[in-house]
Amino acid sequence: MIQKGGLKIAHFVTIHNHYMYDTQSSWKNHITSCIDSYLQSQICVDTSIVSDSSDSYISECVFEKGRTGSETDAKSSDFILKESFNDLDATQKYKDLWLQCENCYELNYKKLLISKMNICEQCGYHLKISSSERINVLIDPGTWDPMDEDMVSLDPIGFHSEEEPYKDRIDSYQKNTGLTEAVQTGVGQLNGIPIAIGVMDFQFMGGSVGSAVGEKITRLIEYATDQFLPLIIVCASGGARMQEGSLSLMQKESNSVCLI
Repeated sequence: MIQKGGLKIAHFVTIHNHYMYDTQSSWKNHITSCIDSYLQSQICVDTSIVSDSSDSYISECVFEKGRTGSETDAKSSDFILKESFNDLDATQKYKDLWLQCENCYELNYKKLLISKMNICEQCGYHLKISSSERINVLIDPGTWDPMDEDMVSLDPIGFHSEEEPYKDRIDSYQKNTGLTEAVQTGVGQLNGIPIAIGVMDFQFMGGSVGSAVGEKITRLIEYATDQFLPLIIVCASGGARMQEGSLSLMQKESNSVCLI
C-alpha cells in the first residue's frame, strides 16, 4: 500500500509539474495580450506601435528582468548590455506617448492627460500647460482667431551678452516653442460667448514681458473695449524682460492705463 501510495504521489507530482510548466509558459503571452488589448481599446494606440511579435517593449520590460540565473556570468553581462541599448531605443520610441509626473514620477499617457487638463491621474498634481493647450481647453473648437501673430521683439537697445546675443535667443525660443512671442492674443468663443483672450507662455523666456508682449496685450485690451467683449488674460509671466531695459518696464504702465 505504501508503494502504491508512493506511486500515486509521484504521479500527482508529475501532473502538477506539467501543469506549472504550462501555466508559466502561457503567463507571458496572457499578460502581453492583456496589456496590448487594454492599450488598443482604451487609448487607441496603433497595433504597430504597441505590439511587436518579436521584441515588444512592454513584454521586454515586464518579463526579461524575471529570467532565471541559470546563464553564465558572461552571458548575463551580454544580456544586461543588450537590454540597456534596447531600453534606450524604446524610450526614444515611446517618449511622445507618455509624460512623467513632476510630483509622483508616475507615467501618464499624453492623450488621457490632455483630456484631463494636464492633471496627473495618479496624484492629482497640476502639470505645466502651454499657451496653445490652454487655448484649446478654454476656447470652443473652431472659434479661435489670433491677433498680431507677426509682432515680434527686436533688439531695441542693442543688448550685449557674452553667452548668446538677444536676437539669437529670441530665434531659439521661437524655434523650440513654435511661438513668435511669450503671449498669444485673439478672440474666440467660450461656451458660445464671444470673448477676447490673451494667454502667456512661460516656456518662452519665462513669459517675460518685452515691448512686443506689452504691445500685444495693449492692443487686445483696446479691441475688447471697443467691441464690448469680455476680456480674459491668463498670466504666466516672470516679469520684465531685462534685455529690453526701460522699454520693458514701460509696458506695465501702458497696460494699466488701458485697463483703467
